[in-house]
Amino acid sequence: MRIINGKYKNRRFNIPKNLKIRPTTDKAKESLFNILENMVNFNEIKILDLFSGSGNISYEFFSRGSTVTCVDSNFKCIKFISDVSKNYEMNFSIIKKDVFNYLNTSKLKYDVIFADPPYSTSHNNYCKLVKLIFDKKIISNNGIIVLEHCSFLNFENHVKFFKSKKYGDVNFSFLINKI
Repeated sequence: MRIINGKYKNRRFNIPKNLKIRPTTDKAKESLFNILENMVNFNEIKILDLFSGSGNISYEFFSRGSTVTCVDSNFKCIKFISDVSKNYEMNFSIIKKDVFNYLNTSKLKYDVIFADPPYSTSHNNYCKLVKLIFDKKIISNNGIIVLEHCSFLNFENHVKFFKSKKYGDVNFSFLINKI
């Protein structure tokens, strides 16, 4: 994997096989960030990366100047993110906690929330996640939630739905907290 743009552009990191994760591909990640680049100023936003896995998305946001918090419950993933962030001298918050527990206790607001649960996550659990984010007011006014999901899920009927994009097997749905 590599960081596509920003201060750490072209830095590479290898993901150990024992993590058993599905990182967002470079092509899909590049497309995602091209979309977001037209929506936000990366230097002025707070990011929450849920189900962070390898930290791939966190590194990209941090490289572009964003303040980043990543959350994952897997110890091996948290250790990997910590090791990579130390290696590249990245300073962002890394939290080992169940995502739902974190959302229930967080008092912070974020401008962009990226959530990439395991592809086996049900539509119902995605909806619970989104509902919790809105109920706890964790997303800022005009904030963006990006859901990465399999092709069998669809969020077009959600009241905050903005658009969706598909890149190979990777699907992104964008929700905006318009007030």
